[in-house]
Amino acid sequence: HYTSLFIILPTHLQQIAESTHARFDKRGGANTKCDCNSLRTYCGRGRQCVLMAETGRAECVCQEKCRPSFVPVCGSDGRFYENHCEVYRTACLERRRIFVVHSKDCFFKGNACTMSEYNKLKSMLLDMQPKVLGNGEQDQQKDMEARRGLVDTMFKYLDVNQDGLLIANELEKISMKEHLEDILLECTMQDLLRYDDYNNDGHLSLHEFYTAFQVVQLSLAEEQLISISTVTVGLSAVLTCAIQGTLRPPIIWKRNGIILNFLDLEDINDFGDDGSLYITKVTTIHMGNYSCHAYGYEDLYQTHVLQVNVPPVILVYPETQAQEPGVSASLHCHADGIPNPKLLWLKNGMDLQPRSSKQLSLIANGSELFIGSVRYEDTGAYTCIAKNEVGVDEDISSLFVEDSAKKTLANILWREEGLSVGNMFYVFSDEGITVLQPSECEIRRHMKRTERIVATYEEMCPKGEGVSPQHCVWSSAVNIRDKYIYVTQPLQSRLLVVDIQAQKVVQVATDPYPVKLLYDKSHDQVWVLTWGDMERTHPTLQVIPQVSVGEVHHAIHTTFQRVNNFFIPATNLIITHVRFAFVFLKNEPAVHKIDLETLHRVKTISLKNYSCIPVSMAYTHLSGFYFVQCQSNRRRQAPPQLLIDSVTDAVIGPNHNITGRAYISPDGRYIVTPDLQSSKLVVQTVSFQGELSLNQEINWSLSVSDLIFQRSFTESNQHLVVATSASGTELLFADLSSGHTEELKSLKEPLAPKSWPWDGPNRVVVSSGLFGQYLVTPSVESLFVLNGKQRTPHCEVSDIKRGNTVVWVGEV
Repeated sequence: HYTSLFIILPTHLQQIAESTHARFDKRGGANTKCDCNSLRTYCGRGRQCVLMAETGRAECVCQEKCRPSFVPVCGSDGRFYENHCEVYRTACLERRRIFVVHSKDCFFKGNACTMSEYNKLKSMLLDMQPKVLGNGEQDQQKDMEARRGLVDTMFKYLDVNQDGLLIANELEKISMKEHLEDILLECTMQDLLRYDDYNNDGHLSLHEFYTAFQVVQLSLAEEQLISISTVTVGLSAVLTCAIQGTLRPPIIWKRNGIILNFLDLEDINDFGDDGSLYITKVTTIHMGNYSCHAYGYEDLYQTHVLQVNVPPVILVYPETQAQEPGVSASLHCHADGIPNPKLLWLKNGMDLQPRSSKQLSLIANGSELFIGSVRYEDTGAYTCIAKNEVGVDEDISSLFVEDSAKKTLANILWREEGLSVGNMFYVFSDEGITVLQPSECEIRRHMKRTERIVATYEEMCPKGEGVSPQHCVWSSAVNIRDKYIYVTQPLQSRLLVVDIQAQKVVQVATDPYPVKLLYDKSHDQVWVLTWGDMERTHPTLQVIPQVSVGEVHHAIHTTFQRVNNFFIPATNLIITHVRFAFVFLKNEPAVHKIDLETLHRVKTISLKNYSCIPVSMAYTHLSGFYFVQCQSNRRRQAPPQLLIDSVTDAVIGPNHNITGRAYISPDGRYIVTPDLQSSKLVVQTVSFQGELSLNQEINWSLSVSDLIFQRSFTESNQHLVVATSASGTELLFADLSSGHTEELKSLKEPLAPKSWPWDGPNRVVVSSGLFGQYLVTPSVESLFVLNGKQRTPHCEVSDIKRGNTVVWVGEV
């Protein structure tokens, strides 16, 4: 039950192996972070983690001693060492770089039989053996077996008493019988024992004989062809290659076909003496498949499947609510984690047992606690608890049941102040800014285009010379922590900042024609792409720092020229910090990786081999895949998406034949692409083992303008897709778990694409947050509010023209 591979090591492999080891040892035992309370710590070869009595801190120090081993080696300093460990321990103690060299000259310094002469002896002995004639075909496996057979035949001939061991007496007899003394020059047959009797037991075994003649034997147990490992996020992981054998060359590790050993990676930065792969701090991007093989022997490999488990992270809504007796109330709970968390509820610390389907019920696997008719005794603290294999999290949603005549503080805060400016859609249209409360379809506030901006006293939408009729022109808006909204006015060469609490507007000057905004929540900064003019002749990229602080901010210019677009990955409950953005330059087949902290370029990832000029990107933190949409060429069909691995920043290759822009669900598990070739929505999934696979295809013949994900109202950790048509009046609901679709029609005509020149969708669709059930989508002269839970139109708000810039603001 073993898959075996036998070959003679090529003569040049010693130099390659030496070079390989040099690359492996480039850190020379460099110190890494260590924690003596963690058994997974790896300080580097020749070092160990020790708790220092003087400071009480854990430090990496030189090893006191090495475990005994019967594999003596030569160091690059020309000295003899008992084993590999002694080499690196000495390097640490002497504070200089010493590595293992594949030579035995240090064993026998001063002897007449040098390594060079000894190699001549072995070559001559091999030449004396009868050659096995091949059939002329290049069959590598058969050739390897034939070479091994050659050494087997020689061993049997030398082993006079057939006991499986070669002793000095047998070697001397053969030498005399064959009259070898006359032609062996400086070396004798007995030098086989001097050089290759590794354990100094006075004889050569077949195993030692294979080593002497550099016959590599590699084997991998059949049950170890695939190894599955599970590690919790934040810990370190060690993957050990199970390939064994005589003279096994250095182990090579690959991920998605990319060799890891020679990359300067931040988290995969060391390979042990046994060829193990170390991941110092595991995150969800590290999940997926890793393969190992011996250098030069790729046909025999082991696959390691790494699953990364994540403790639950929970969010409840609302945190507090006040209701009158007799009305219904819902308490929502959402949790992300790997594996999927299970939800349960407590009331005032006691297990909550649903009494009846009408009065008290749990919906969507506990994601919603529904109380049909609240009573005074329902007042309490409701705790949602999420559990999985690696952790638990909990949060409290409080319910107050009280008569409306008794205006308590909680009642006033929740009913009046909270709902006055929060839980609203802010719609930017020709007439200014409309604040819309969706459940009642009520316009709470309208800021007219003639309203004055604070400090400058300019009109929000000033009249242009000779322009009729007058419009407010907006292109992009972002929500800043439910405190501010930043919105672009391209024709005014500025941003407006809406203070949500104060309901006031200030302005920030930018380069001409700001058209796109993205909020980097991790660093509290807004990125601004400007065009310079409608022909995009002078595009620039600017950044506004500390946007949630509330002071008047100024845009900072970055150093990037000819910027065509940019991408910043989104955060979620699990991934709360993002480190890098990506910038695309005009007509350049590459993406530039940017450090969000310093705004400096980290590296350039070339797409030239795929003739891909990037248009858009999407990202899932599960296995760390980037999906790159490539620019269409009029002469040929749209090129397929490219996949980039965020661990190695290497292009993996095309994403099957899928074309178009990819959209990623908030939890990273679903990738939906409105495919440009097939007129279908192609749905892919990422498993908890990091495997990307095709899930289903949803038929929808219309071209997609915008697409969003909405949390399922019937199943936990599932999503609906909502897509608008670029040219028609239809809107699509698709359940990703069942594949069931519903289509809403007669939502009136969207803006014509030529009427929306700002690169974004000409018909947006915006949801009311993680727990909301309402959606908004505009037509040319009105706004439609949809009930996503029932998948029906809720109302139409008229006299909102060109309201294609919409932002949802949650509780304030």
